[in-house]
Amino acid sequence: MAQKSLGGFFENFLKKEPIFLNKTALQGSYTPEDIPHREIQIEGIAGILAPALRLEKPSNVFIYGKVGTGKSVSVTYVINKMIQTAEKNKIPIKTFYLNCKLKRVADTEYRLIAQLAREFNIEVPATGLPTEEIYKRFISSLEKEKLLLIIVLDEIDQLVFKIGDSFLYTLTRLNSELKNSQISFVGISNDLVFVDNLDPRIKSSLGEEELVFPPYNAIQLQSILRNRSEVAFREGCLEDGVIEKCSAYAAREHGDARRALELLRVSAEIAERKSRNIIKISDVDEAEEKIERDRVVDIINTQPKQFKIALFSIFNICSGEKENIFTGDVFEVYKDVCYSCGLKPLTQRRLSDIIAELDMLGIINAKVISKGRYGRTREISLAIPKSTTPKIKELLKEGLGL
Repeated sequence: MAQKSLGGFFENFLKKEPIFLNKTALQGSYTPEDIPHREIQIEGIAGILAPALRLEKPSNVFIYGKVGTGKSVSVTYVINKMIQTAEKNKIPIKTFYLNCKLKRVADTEYRLIAQLAREFNIEVPATGLPTEEIYKRFISSLEKEKLLLIIVLDEIDQLVFKIGDSFLYTLTRLNSELKNSQISFVGISNDLVFVDNLDPRIKSSLGEEELVFPPYNAIQLQSILRNRSEVAFREGCLEDGVIEKCSAYAAREHGDARRALELLRVSAEIAERKSRNIIKISDVDEAEEKIERDRVVDIINTQPKQFKIALFSIFNICSGEKENIFTGDVFEVYKDVCYSCGLKPLTQRRLSDIIAELDMLGIINAKVISKGRYGRTREISLAIPKSTTPKIKELLKEGLGL
């Protein structure tokens, strides 16, 4: 496009009738007024947390489910409704929500507790104080008034993966030091066997209640997309079959509503860039390829070298005739690639942790399989379209200097 005509392009863009009425309705952070197909889970969360309204400490609860199964949006919905009731009845309840995937907030125990303390207007330097001192200041602030605090740790498995699980034991022991106030925990995890790997002491004090969110099926995803599209789009801008195709793509993975919503949003953006006010099925195909490519490339570029080696090893095996492979298969190839890169291989257990992390990132599917007295392993398959695999493999090869 010639530079002189750019002003005209923007003028024309403003004159067009927009596809979007409210783009935020298709984003993961949006909390709708109605959350379909999660009535049972929402009632379960509400039932567990309701005693807080009588200033009785609710049971700690762990919520499990794959990415995009409605865990965070359901918890946020319940807590918002509970806080509205608490404010109306002047009940001293406070909530603290933390997305543990945010690196600058929750990559050390110090930063985690500092962030929690700042919620209570406690001044904490970025570094320098002993962690025990921040705990003391936090407890002192809580004890100034009678209060019930609910701490929501979203993607808690990411935090434990980064800094270990000892901080959880310290947090759960805080109630024994409190006289006026009480703390309850809501842990949200994408890893269904996350608690199994915790220290037994932490398991007994933390995991009092558990709720599992099953994946959405294609029909459920369609109704979610229809509900959101009524808020997000101008009427009549969706070609027949667009919602069905977006739902089918997401259901093919593991019923990921977030993926389906992102696919619909990017499809609409592609249609807008083509100066159309109708979203076509061909836009969905283009959006799917773009999302996968961009997502995987972004993830790979930010991962440490050992992650890249593990992923390259998986791609190497999956590009053969084997459909499903196991941790042991990957470990043998992984060791060879490490030596080629001049790096010392990690242990098989540490590699298994990396494979679990790649599963959470949505690049692979890694299902835990029990082998009886021989322990457990992970059955691995690729979770990205085969059309993008050669490009990603080449990118990894370049990055590792192979």
